[in-house]
Amino acid sequence: MEPLAGMPYPLGATPDDGGVNFALFSANATGVELCLFDAAGRESRRIPLTHRTQQVWHGYLPGIGAGQLYGYRVHGPYLPHLGHRFNPNKLLLDPYARQLVGNYVPSETHYGYQLGHEELDLSFDIRDNAAFMPKCRVLDVRHLRRRPNNSPRHPMAKSIIYELHPKGFTQLHPGVSPAARGRFAALASAEIVSYLQRLGVTCVELMPVQAFVTEPFLAEKQLSNYWGYNSIGFFAPHPSYLQGDDVSEFRDMVDTLHSAGIEVILDVVYNHSAEGNRLGPTLSFRGIDNVSYYRLHPNIQRHYINDTGCGNTLNLSHPRVLQLVLDSLRYWVEVMGVDGFRFDLASCLGRESYGFDAGAGFFDALLQDPVLCQVKLIAEPWDIGPGGYQLGNFPLAFSEWNDRYRDTMRRFWRGDNGILPEFARRFHGSGDLFEHNGRTPAASINFITSHDGFSLRDLVSYDKRHNLANGEDNRDGHQENFSHNHGVEGPSDDGAVVALRQRQCRNLLTSLFLSQGVPMLLAGDEMGRSQQGNNNAYCQDNELNWCDWRHLDGELLDFTRRLIALRRAFPLLCHSRFIHEPRASDSAGLKWYNRQGEEMTKSLWSEVHSRSLSLVLQGDLCGDGKQQALLLMVNADDTELRFHPPRPAGLGAWRCLLHTQHSDDTQIHAAWDGDYLLLDRSLILFHTELTNPELSNPESTQSQPGANHE
Repeated sequence: MEPLAGMPYPLGATPDDGGVNFALFSANATGVELCLFDAAGRESRRIPLTHRTQQVWHGYLPGIGAGQLYGYRVHGPYLPHLGHRFNPNKLLLDPYARQLVGNYVPSETHYGYQLGHEELDLSFDIRDNAAFMPKCRVLDVRHLRRRPNNSPRHPMAKSIIYELHPKGFTQLHPGVSPAARGRFAALASAEIVSYLQRLGVTCVELMPVQAFVTEPFLAEKQLSNYWGYNSIGFFAPHPSYLQGDDVSEFRDMVDTLHSAGIEVILDVVYNHSAEGNRLGPTLSFRGIDNVSYYRLHPNIQRHYINDTGCGNTLNLSHPRVLQLVLDSLRYWVEVMGVDGFRFDLASCLGRESYGFDAGAGFFDALLQDPVLCQVKLIAEPWDIGPGGYQLGNFPLAFSEWNDRYRDTMRRFWRGDNGILPEFARRFHGSGDLFEHNGRTPAASINFITSHDGFSLRDLVSYDKRHNLANGEDNRDGHQENFSHNHGVEGPSDDGAVVALRQRQCRNLLTSLFLSQGVPMLLAGDEMGRSQQGNNNAYCQDNELNWCDWRHLDGELLDFTRRLIALRRAFPLLCHSRFIHEPRASDSAGLKWYNRQGEEMTKSLWSEVHSRSLSLVLQGDLCGDGKQQALLLMVNADDTELRFHPPRPAGLGAWRCLLHTQHSDDTQIHAAWDGDYLLLDRSLILFHTELTNPELSNPESTQSQPGANHE
């Protein structure tokens, strides 16, 4: 049947009972052809979209419906020096495609110019790439929109985030069916859900699941983009994560996790696309309207602004590109049921022509949106562009990955001098960065490790990166990791080295879960996962990256579960406000002491070689109205040290809750009220109830972290 005019909104392919409406934005195209494909992927028809409304090309095609495969060819000038790169010989993906079908096959035909030509991208390629491109599939998602969302809606302050890779976490799990491993269905399996529940996390943060492709330089080395930070479809789930061909598998996974009390956050990449720099392939945005979708150098529009390090930067200052991102976010919330987003290289999203602005158009649009203002928003607060490091400067509704926390905890437990005051600031919730404009400790996403860098086991086992498998002569990845191998590079059978490494893992995890702020745990750290010293394993889709469930560290796993249970048992560890000195007998308070039990003073904070500390957190720890206290004694020194307990008035005897000195508690007395000899590189946590709360109201404010040890 011949196409009808249709409507310019909604963008994308929208089926109804009689046909499908197609709408594609392009401000500079001279013509748009809708290409239909049969089930075998053969092009069966080209239909010009002749109707154009406010730069949206549209048409309604009766007689087709959900399941139809399609793509676009877009006509216009090929003038790279003016930013235009139209080439109708290239089949293009719909930016609003809900599903991609078929594999992306690397091919020279994907390039709009002739590879190897002396004029590079100023040349023009006439070859058709359709045979090597995935196709867009028309989806009817009305049934998913009608599904009730049973999200547990945990407050951010009470969240415990678990960052995981959908494939790497499940690929080797013996209890997951082989067909489901590495897929969304595996994350919904009873074995995985049970594991997450027993671990105690409240939220999984999934590494990119929007459709992505492997960069050409990786494909040439027979490697792949495993992490997924190379998106090309902001609405489509990554095809290889589906067990079948139904995107409902993703929503089924979300609903299953919600029923288990676990939220789902997506790591999303709206700062760049998979098309790379001017010498990259033409897959979608570049061929639809390069000038609109990308930030180009104002004086040399042949070149892209590269604030991402990935070759290009999406132009969120353009209203249609901004609309694309917001529509994508709403889709994942309203249709796919997710609870929030972690924005990769988020400084890009807030950069206007004059630089980063916390009042940028994207932030304003996001925060006034009636759907998106209700979900969790997390920023990675940096990129490589000008003024790219913006930790602490995002809008009120955002939490932020706190790399200052990561580096401080690593350096402190490594034994660096002069770190004690910084340790206290980060442990306290990084009030120096976030305690302004009404922000709370939940603004700080605390982490020791993430997908980018060493795993926890490698952090205590390697001094240097070992990235030769990446094919870049070990030049890639972070050079400074603030790691320590404790005498042997890599695996060791020395009992003393192994024991110290295990102790350090427990120290770092304990610091993470007892700190104010929101803890994020990298999947596999609790079971001792190693990447064999590779600190940039983005291209390793193999056992180097996959969790080894058959050889997990059971003792470390049990210890992590205990830590998370403690955090959840004592809500004061995740307080909704910054805690300082107690101002009344029933108010929360955090006080700092040296190992002799003396309150910290400015001179004590300035002792460069001091690597020990005690702190007392007191108040209504459990939220039941009872006044209690926790005492944490920390020894990051390389020798054992004797601690004298601080004795605030009104406190009873201290009872040990947890320690890191040994792999079990058999060598710790249940109750203690005297001096204690604490092993090198270890800590111990005690608990008591306040026997007389009226006596525990100190007047001094000397020991407030961030106030007296600058």
